[in-house]
Amino acid sequence: MSRYGPRIAALERQALRDSRALARRDGEDDPAAVDPSSYLREGAGRAILLYVDARTGDRFVHLSPAEFEALERALNHWLECYARCHGVELDATFSVRKAAELLLDTRNIDDVAQLLTGVPPRASHS
Repeated sequence: MSRYGPRIAALERQALRDSRALARRDGEDDPAAVDPSSYLREGAGRAILLYVDARTGDRFVHLSPAEFEALERALNHWLECYARCHGVELDATFSVRKAAELLLDTRNIDDVAQLLTGVPPRASHS
């Protein structure tokens, strides 16, 4: 286990709690009543930044396969929550590496989520 293991485990547990809490709301309230950006700023963005730190910090940190998979599961749970708030059911299987590359390019977690999920749809320019 790397030094990031406990943080990754905590992120995955929080992502699962957030996903379950949002699923419980589905029958009761409008899921859109939850701010979709909160799943990005407080969730997916933290997972991506942990990955970036592990790869670009003082020294390269090798994440075990289990840690890497847990980090991607957390990211994908939060992206699913984000999409659900927009009324879109999504089975997210995005790469944390791709998300990190997009974050470094765009410097905006909302743009990262939109580019990965297609939610909300981009306005077409005619």
